[in-house]
Amino acid sequence: MKRNQHITVFGIVAIAIPLMLGCGAAPQGSSTTVAEVNQAPTPATEEPEFLFVQTADSVTLADGVLVMGGVNPATIYFSDRPDRVAGHLTTDEFVATWGDGDDSFASNPPNATLSILAGDQPQEIVVTITEPRLDDGNLVYNVSILEGAEAATGGACSLFIDIIGRPLTPVSYAGVARRSMRRAVIY
Repeated sequence: MKRNQHITVFGIVAIAIPLMLGCGAAPQGSSTTVAEVNQAPTPATEEPEFLFVQTADSVTLADGVLVMGGVNPATIYFSDRPDRVAGHLTTDEFVATWGDGDDSFASNPPNATLSILAGDQPQEIVVTITEPRLDDGNLVYNVSILEGAEAATGGACSLFIDIIGRPLTPVSYAGVARRSMRRAVIY
């Protein structure tokens, strides 16, 4: 009797596995392209929120003014899960779109962490940044110090701009890049 039960179970499994594996498969002879996958409807999700990073060769912070000397011409942006989008836009474009949109950086200035490489330990200063401007290869912000030193100078630096709660405006360069990336990349 046990042998008959084993044969029956084996027979059911032998029939069920190919049926389960075939569910949802594309018909034989057809293939699905990346473009078709990207055009498939996806559930509505929140727009990703981005962080920006700007780097420079030197920095001076004094009297509420931050000067990033020899600023990199590219500003990097990235998002967290689930989107994991990353890219860059020119620093010129970043500055030019500062006031774009209803909830722009001009109307709601972002916080940022300035990380300065000086000696063995990086120095970190948390600021609110406003009024960006490019001046002969330097990026200049007016700042309010939230935490850290009121004045600083140093070599290589990075400015990590936090936009919690503010997705990119739909007309911004990075917004276009984000939509293009979301359509072109599958994670």
